[in-house]
Amino acid sequence: MAEPRIDLDKILSAAVDRGASDVHLKSGRPPIVRFDGELEPLPGFSPLGALELGEVVNHIGASAPSRLEVFERTGELDTAYQPHGLPRFRVNAFRQRGEISLAFRVIPRTVPGFKSLRLPPGVETLSDEHRGLILVTGATGVGKTTTLAAMVGHINRTRRQHVVTIEDPIEFLHDDEQSIVNQREVGIDTESFDEALRRVLRQDPDVILIGELRDRESAETALQAAESGHLVLSTMHTVDAAETLGRLVEFFPAEKQPQVRSILAGVLKGVISQRLLPRADGGRIAAVEVMVANARIQELIRENKPELVPEAIAEGAFFQMQTLTKALIDLVVSGDVDQETAAAAAPNRHDFMIALDRALKEHAVQSEEPVKDAEPEEPAVHQEHTLRLDNDLRIA
Repeated sequence: MAEPRIDLDKILSAAVDRGASDVHLKSGRPPIVRFDGELEPLPGFSPLGALELGEVVNHIGASAPSRLEVFERTGELDTAYQPHGLPRFRVNAFRQRGEISLAFRVIPRTVPGFKSLRLPPGVETLSDEHRGLILVTGATGVGKTTTLAAMVGHINRTRRQHVVTIEDPIEFLHDDEQSIVNQREVGIDTESFDEALRRVLRQDPDVILIGELRDRESAETALQAAESGHLVLSTMHTVDAAETLGRLVEFFPAEKQPQVRSILAGVLKGVISQRLLPRADGGRIAAVEVMVANARIQELIRENKPELVPEAIAEGAFFQMQTLTKALIDLVVSGDVDQETAAAAAPNRHDFMIALDRALKEHAVQSEEPVKDAEPEEPAVHQEHTLRLDNDLRIA
């Protein structure tokens, strides 16, 4: 396949040097990168043409002709691209207003560890499980894939097991260490996601990573595999543990939901829910809720009381559980995130500010330093704030 007229690798190299998390290519615009959550033009590049972007799609899709055929038919292409000397990129090409646009996500060269990501201890504890279902949840771009990669990396370093992943596309690459890791990419190594799911239990796995639980079939396979003694890791696009439990059960028809709740209560080991926040000194950091399925959580699942899950998490510190509110308070106290950013991400802004004020005063007493009170919250104001959450967990 001929090289595109634009120097794609030069664009991607400049983006990596800038420290960008994403690169956007659109006809009529110069390359745009996302840095610390904000979009900005990449200096030194001219606007791109439609023909040039078509050549880029053909170039990055040359290794998988079937995917190019799908793109011509559907206008959608998901693949990975790794130029020489640069990190791996997850690529999505799509059509808009009849023209082609592309989005590249930078994948770090090395599999991160829990400490470098500053994940709470409960995440590593869950990674030490040998069977059951563990879910990592959050909005698109909050680093779910990175957290899963850290968990697989931990298993790979510490256990002699067979890990099979089903990904679309493969992002982090795992070299065999103590374990054998087989990574299957939809469209290259297997015809479809559903076909890979049907075959995975025949491949003698100990650990199965399913890129996403997206429908009843994938959820059913995950529950079946977990029930038969495998450790299953996957993701869902839900904001917290309570919503995750409800969404997972809703994949199934109403008459089967009581049975599914019973199975879920028995196999679920935990839910890790995360949001990505801008750091006060630049970069991004994760605020993480950790739910561990202890006896009380299991009871709430069976009795269909997800609304009581946040209370159970708040009381579950002994099991290394952590609420999002607690995670946000810790980030403010440590100086990583400013008060307003944390308050905007909190489930309840007013309650968060009260708890934060108490935590700051306790921290001041312990450190014997004066501290400024958290800004008072107007009692009549209850606003929902939404953070733009993007980027894999990249610590500045």
